[in-house]
Amino acid sequence: MTDPITASPQVTGPITIASVVEGEGEVSALPVLLRRIAGTLSLWNVRIPPPRRVPRTKLVAPGGVEDAVLQASYQVTGAGGILLLIDSDDDCPATLGPALLDRARRARGDKEISVVLAHREFEAWFLAAAPSLAGHRGLADPLEPPPDPEAIRGAKEWLSARKIDGTPYKPTVDQAPLAGAFDLELARKAAPSFDKFCRDIERLLRAGS
Repeated sequence: MTDPITASPQVTGPITIASVVEGEGEVSALPVLLRRIAGTLSLWNVRIPPPRRVPRTKLVAPGGVEDAVLQASYQVTGAGGILLLIDSDDDCPATLGPALLDRARRARGDKEISVVLAHREFEAWFLAAAPSLAGHRGLADPLEPPPDPEAIRGAKEWLSARKIDGTPYKPTVDQAPLAGAFDLELARKAAPSFDKFCRDIERLLRAGS
């Protein structure tokens, strides 16, 4: 009979955050951001599979988000959950977000699921923390943020216009490095959708842990 005092402790599996994104840049940038947030919570046993990229038109079509969430759910076998991250573009986040979340939960109601719409696009979060990105990836120094970062339609163009190295902003090249450099707290204060993103990720990271 095994002595309960000397028996090996139960092995706890990693926390898994499976994700679905629409943009090519987010495939590399989102894992960087998720690891940063996990680090602020002192959570190191986190597994972040490469995000599944699904075009927005396919996601919002009938059966699209359901299939994407179903496929992502196979990666979450223990603690953690599923994140769906897309740009709101010109849609109202308060309308589209809950609608997509309801559909996602119908597909896998047994999993923790979060739907976040970056208002209006992922790069708006960089604009919200612009001073912290001064001098990074060829951006000007100093770099002043716009009055309302999430009101700008064309955050990528805003970044390109403020690069002084002669190259435009390219999501596949610049998004991940900037995701690793921008000030999270500054972005939370100036971009409500990023604050929601952080709160949702914190909930997923603690789900079942």
